[in-house]
This record gives sequence, C-alpha cells and structure tokens, in this order.
Amino acid sequence: MPAYATSHGQCWNIDALEGLKRLADDSVDLVVTSPPFALRRQKAYGNVDPGSYSDWLWPYIEQIHRVLHPTGSLVLELGGAWVRGSATRSLYQYELILRLCKLFHLAQDFYWYNPSKLPTPAQWVTITRTRVKDAVNLIWWLSKSKEPRADNRRVLKPYSPSMKRLLRDGYDPAMRPSQHELSKVFQKDNGGAIPSNVLVVPNTRSSDPYFRACRAEGLPIHPARFPLPVPDFFVRFLSQPGELVLDPFAGSNTVGFVAESLGRRWLGFEIDPAYASGSRLRFQSRPAEAA
Repeated sequence: MPAYATSHGQCWNIDALEGLKRLADDSVDLVVTSPPFALRRQKAYGNVDPGSYSDWLWPYIEQIHRVLHPTGSLVLELGGAWVRGSATRSLYQYELILRLCKLFHLAQDFYWYNPSKLPTPAQWVTITRTRVKDAVNLIWWLSKSKEPRADNRRVLKPYSPSMKRLLRDGYDPAMRPSQHELSKVFQKDNGGAIPSNVLVVPNTRSSDPYFRACRAEGLPIHPARFPLPVPDFFVRFLSQPGELVLDPFAGSNTVGFVAESLGRRWLGFEIDPAYASGSRLRFQSRPAEAA
C-alpha cells in the first residue's frame, strides 16, 4: 500500500529498485530525479562513493529504461565530487554519462546555476584559495528514442525590454558581425523567448510550508531538496497534462508536488519512512487519503 495518495498520484515507502520492478514496460512518460550524489562525506539521506557510483546506479537505470515510454524522457540531476584529499575533480559524472549513452540518447545537457551555493570545497576555496566555489550542477536530459516528446513553447520566458522594443518598433534586416543574418523572422511575437539550457535558480529558502509542517510534526527536513522551479521547467517542457511523471528517489517529493500542480499524474518512491511522511505534508492543503 502507498504511504499516501492524492487524486493524481501515490508515494510509496519502498526502495526504488523494488518499486520500479512493479511497473509495466513503457508505462511512464517522464522520469525526473536526483539520486543520492557520489560524495566524499556521508549525508543523512545516504550516498555512494564515486568509484562505485556507476555500478550502484546501473540496476535502477536499467529498470527506468524498461518502464519509460518509447518517446519519454529521463531527466537526471547530479552534483559533482572532488577526489579525496586532492583539489582535483572526480570524473564519475562523465564516466556515468558515457555508460548511460549506450542505453539512452543524450537529448541535451542542462546546467543548474545556483548563485546562493556556499563556497565549497572549503579547504581549497576559503583556506588555500586555489579554487573557486562550485555553483553548477549537471542535469542530463536523456531519451529512449531520438525524437522524445517535448515542446519549448511550454517554457517560454518573458521577452526582455530590448526585445519588446524590437517587436514594437521593428528593425531593418542586416548581417551581424558573426555572419548570422537578422531577418524579419525575428520580429514575430511568439509569446516569449526560448529559454537556454542554463537554469538560474537560487536555493536559499529556509522556511516554506513544507519546512513549517515538518517542524510542527517533528519530522526531519530532507537536506537535498529540488527548488520548485527546477522540476517545474522539465515537467512543463517534457510532459502534458494527464501523463505519468515518476521520481524513483523522491526525497521530499518536490517532483510529485509540481506534477500534481500542473495536472500530471505522478508516482514517487522513497525508502526512508520519515522523509516519505514529511513529503506528504506538501499536499496537506490538497484532497488526499491516507493509506
């Protein structure tokens, strides 16, 4: 039985691998997830050493590939790591993506820039001053086919003031110094600007309804939460209302919450019962039934 359910989805207190094995082939439209990172220091939510990370994650990846719809997508967010005792970077992310691309297609790479990140690793950034702080996490958009379902018109950004002036006043077609021609096609109002593959999303919240509800219930706050705009972008971009969105490493279930807010069906797996209980509180203002 699920830990809780809403009108749109279910969260199961279960290991992701066991949960994935229960799903039918080609049954999931979109997977958005952030598995435990390969870090040097152990975190409360569990993490794996960089040297064994790819082998640890691979059984989950094989099951995700099996359950994903042929035109569906996997969005995988993964932070970097440093070699223990050294001011050099681990290559585990790049070893993993090369292995992933033997099973999936790399549709596009994204970069989540968090300007509020603390200056880490402290030894090299704030003490010896030989490195600058990490502020970017990789997000890979992987697909089962070469033509996954996607529509960037669902994630358009507001036009800049200069673009609004251009649309209002017009311009003469001309050749730019880069040899790209500015034609009249750029004067069409498409309702917004196409976003880039760099997501600028601060992660500075110290209090929100999820935080307050967890504190009131005496439940732990998950330390590695997606800020809402990150899954919101990919759920809008890569799925449509009524389709099924899965997060096999649900944590505080930000992905499920966003999916429900956008009218998608959702499914989440979370192995820690305390985190699963806390994630339910995100939905407390919504109709829900206890399992």
